[in-house]
Amino acid sequence: MRVAVLSDIHSNLHALDAALKAVGPVDRLWVLGDIVGYGPHPNEVVERLATAGAIAVQGNHDAAVLGRIPTDTFNDLAREAVEWTAGTVTTSTRGWLAGLPEKRSEGAFTLTHGSPRDPLWEYLISSSAAGLNMAAFETTHCLVGHTHYPLTFRMDAGRVDILNAPDGGHLDLDERRCILNPGSVGQPRDGDPRACVMLLDTAAGKAEWHRVEYPVERTQQAIRKLPLPGALADRLEMGR
Repeated sequence: MRVAVLSDIHSNLHALDAALKAVGPVDRLWVLGDIVGYGPHPNEVVERLATAGAIAVQGNHDAAVLGRIPTDTFNDLAREAVEWTAGTVTTSTRGWLAGLPEKRSEGAFTLTHGSPRDPLWEYLISSSAAGLNMAAFETTHCLVGHTHYPLTFRMDAGRVDILNAPDGGHLDLDERRCILNPGSVGQPRDGDPRACVMLLDTAAGKAEWHRVEYPVERTQQAIRKLPLPGALADRLEMGR
């Protein structure tokens, strides 16, 4: 089965469309949360995913837009974007987001946003944190987002290794437990402004990461036309 794994789209329609076009036909589309927030197109992004039959989980920005998380837990930029998004989403968008779980299992993979033990908030950026999460899921592998950084944590002989995931990078999946992060579609923060997407071949046991060019300036222009902080547009071209 060929699966496209996306995370942290953050209402960036142009990045999403470019990513979907680049991966081509897939058997499944899995989305690891933070579908909305920051960007200018929350309703359009949700419509695209719903039409594509995406299997998704909620992220912290999605939960905040739904009122499940207080906005004062976010920094100023994120809070302003969440509050604008909450006032902009349609009833159908809100209903689709509300129907998403915080965690779900698909075959050999657990899908969640932050971490399997703290789906909405924990950032997995260290091998020690990843090691503590290896016992928090029952499948062989776990897929997370939230950090906006593509990488893998793999358990091997009692230690947890950190494996970077450059453009075109691939990983053979075997019996070793892994936590894989596809990176961010709409808000990359690893210094590369291109959208990031992961492709899984579940039959062959392979994961691949790909960077995709998209018209960043069009998303920037859309943000600047709205009552959203200009810094949200500025940082897109820097991948920060």
